[in-house]
Amino acid sequence: MIEVHGLTKRYGEVLAVDDLTFAVRPGEVTGFLGPNGAGKSTTLRMTLGLDAPTSGTATVGGRPYTAQPAPLKAVGALLDPGAVLPSRTAYHHLLALAAGNGIPRSRVNQALAEVGLENVGRRRAGTYSLGMRQRLGIAAALLGDPPVLVFDEPLNGLDPEGIVWIRSLMRRMAAEGRAVLMSSHLMSEMELTADHLIVVGRGKLIADTTMKDFIEANSEREVLVRTPQAAQLRRMLSAAVDVRIEDGDTLVVTGLDAAGIGSLAAAAGIELHELSPRQASLEKAFMELTRDAVEYQAEKETSR
Repeated sequence: MIEVHGLTKRYGEVLAVDDLTFAVRPGEVTGFLGPNGAGKSTTLRMTLGLDAPTSGTATVGGRPYTAQPAPLKAVGALLDPGAVLPSRTAYHHLLALAAGNGIPRSRVNQALAEVGLENVGRRRAGTYSLGMRQRLGIAAALLGDPPVLVFDEPLNGLDPEGIVWIRSLMRRMAAEGRAVLMSSHLMSEMELTADHLIVVGRGKLIADTTMKDFIEANSEREVLVRTPQAAQLRRMLSAAVDVRIEDGDTLVVTGLDAAGIGSLAAAAGIELHELSPRQASLEKAFMELTRDAVEYQAEKETSR
């Protein structure tokens, strides 16, 4: 379990992380989200003992990372897939990590097999593609069979098969009772993978909740309505709720559920061909919640 209490980091006048408190619990994949510059990487670095906090604490299994007698047995982490000597083979990279943490040599081949690199484990890491380096970094995280896993943008460089594989891996690790913390900008994959969300903006905690509750709390519910009398239904509904035309006979209604729309249409004798709630997405909910927490925002295009 990861426990963060009052974690704060200043770089001169810049407050990068501002009094963060949250927990990453066993048996769950916890998504760590925030716009660029929100303090995610700094928080992960402090959790893993790479940066010292200005104040507050971050512990893994009740101890700071730097106090772990065998760190790789306590927490496995992927922060930088390039953190390997290019001239060293994948096998010897993992073997050196194992030797420094009291991990049996046999775990090296097991970890390589786990990530699909067993046939290229004797190749130098400098010859690896980005996706292969990601897999090697994940192998290093799994090497000590730790109860806690931390991944920062683990999907970078992976092909579609690799993305499906890592999604399955994280779900399996959580099902085995491990605490898994994952940071990613790929909202569609995060929605498929995470159970719980920690969302930060400008260094502050802005959400700590389940995936389901986060989407419901930060998304307007939409209903797709298809009818040959679209213009009539739109006039009837637009006085009270938001209605937009998606196609000639298709409306998208916000602010009224499917049952309410169906009742009003029936009372007015309007024929409906489709009436279906539209699933809200994590991406829309995230964009809505963090609208005011984006530090780097491109200028919007204007029509000419």
